[in-house]
Amino acid sequence: MSTVAPPRTPARSASRPRRTLDWRIRFGVLSLIWGFSFLLIKVGTDGYAPFQVTLGRLVFGTAVLAAAMVVKRERFPRGARTWGHLAVAAFLLNSLPFSLFAYAEQTIPSTLAAICNATSPLWGMALSLVALSEDRPTRLKVAGLGIGFLGVLTVLGVWQGFHGLDVTGTAMALAASLSYPIGWIYVRRTLAGAGRSHLSMTGAQLLAATVELAVVTPLFAGAPARFPVLPLLAIGALGAFGTGLALLIQYGLVAEVGPTTAQMVTYFIPVIATGAGVALLGESLSWSTPVG
Repeated sequence: MSTVAPPRTPARSASRPRRTLDWRIRFGVLSLIWGFSFLLIKVGTDGYAPFQVTLGRLVFGTAVLAAAMVVKRERFPRGARTWGHLAVAAFLLNSLPFSLFAYAEQTIPSTLAAICNATSPLWGMALSLVALSEDRPTRLKVAGLGIGFLGVLTVLGVWQGFHGLDVTGTAMALAASLSYPIGWIYVRRTLAGAGRSHLSMTGAQLLAATVELAVVTPLFAGAPARFPVLPLLAIGALGAFGTGLALLIQYGLVAEVGPTTAQMVTYFIPVIATGAGVALLGESLSWSTPVG
């Protein structure tokens, strides 16, 4: 959702200020949660079809946000037009990228998927220069985009002709990372002035995505033939923590330190995901990955 500062409330001398964890601690927790999400996707796809993993993730994530909305007495937005835009946003920001990452990790390591996810700011910068008139190209932006692109080519091993790389899985992961900035631009153009809170809008967005996957999953994946416990626990953690709780933490960070600082978590995710993939899943690590 677009960033909207929370409404100010008058100070009360009789009440004690509410204490929260330092934002740096919450930033670190968010980095860990999203960094381990790619490992959880990998474990989940070991026992369930990609669409089933995505549907489970959305169900658990929506449940967490719905519970938060009940506690804070938030309501879902109204209006067919708003829900129509939310359905498109849900497809671009949740249904499509979540499913693509799940399919991608059937053939590529979780470490590579996380690195592909980190290209999202590069796609976003390139698209915003074209789609958003207020974002003017500068030498610094162009230089940053070029350096980032070289980093991606290094990770993919362009000098080897992408030898040993699963092209389909990598393309899916990169397409998932591209879907995020397209979704954010769409949201910025259509829902920025909706007048609802972040929690209400994102809760509705996840609900819309859950409905979308609930329709698609039976058609392409059917029902699970069995229910292996470890992959199911991974999907539950992916949804409850990697989607629901992570979004709640992100809300607080954006409100407290601003969107620019909060979005820097993107650059920590591949580092954590790489460490988790190598240490816990035994995935290989070549020199080009950390250099890239």
